[in-house]
Amino acid sequence: MTRYFRLREDRAAVTAGFDAAHKWGLPGVRCHTCGATWASSGHQYPSVDLSELPECSEFEKARSEPYPEFERLRELVRPLAPPQAMLPPGTLFGPLVGSASGKFGPFTSQGDMLWVVRRDALERLQAEGVKGLLGCRTELRFRQKDPPELLELQLEPHGRLHPDCIPPEVSPPCATCGRVYFRLPDEPILDAASLPPALDLFRVGNYATVIVGTERFKDAVLRLELDGLTFRELPTR
Repeated sequence: MTRYFRLREDRAAVTAGFDAAHKWGLPGVRCHTCGATWASSGHQYPSVDLSELPECSEFEKARSEPYPEFERLRELVRPLAPPQAMLPPGTLFGPLVGSASGKFGPFTSQGDMLWVVRRDALERLQAEGVKGLLGCRTELRFRQKDPPELLELQLEPHGRLHPDCIPPEVSPPCATCGRVYFRLPDEPILDAASLPPALDLFRVGNYATVIVGTERFKDAVLRLELDGLTFRELPTR
């Protein structure tokens, strides 16, 4: 039976950082049905290039829009996104643009929600048979000479938290915008039947800020001595 682990940054190993944001994004939404103004976190598709869209400038400024306008913009992007992408409000696209400094190890995080990896580390993991790793180019500026080649990992949402760990009083999704709000449980449980068999690294579908790796991923990272990560096992049910 496959074991699963939540990935967090190893704070003790941090020797570098970056201040960057994705080039494009969907706006947040102001929903006329539930009354909420909101945007998601953790939905990031750095491989998706919007530069050829005639309307690409409409995706450059973070803001909120009424639901019909949000829906119009989402449908413009949908043909360019992965087929099963949910594309909630706040979904981000394109390369990371910004500055970086310090000595980058194999893995470096921005708030545990976004990860960049050195190309050599990614290639070694792929050679070990780790499945489903997609590294995307970044546009990070360095002041130092001979900077490393950093790629952003595109980690797509798959699987779900098990209903047993979600508070029973959580309201159903809004019929218009789909918003569901609850805090991450102190003891998350993964819904075993929903987990992707062909991926060793992914986000949780209904809590996309949680990044999960399989035992195969964890073992490869430890065997190759790639630092920057910590692992906490998540139960499944």
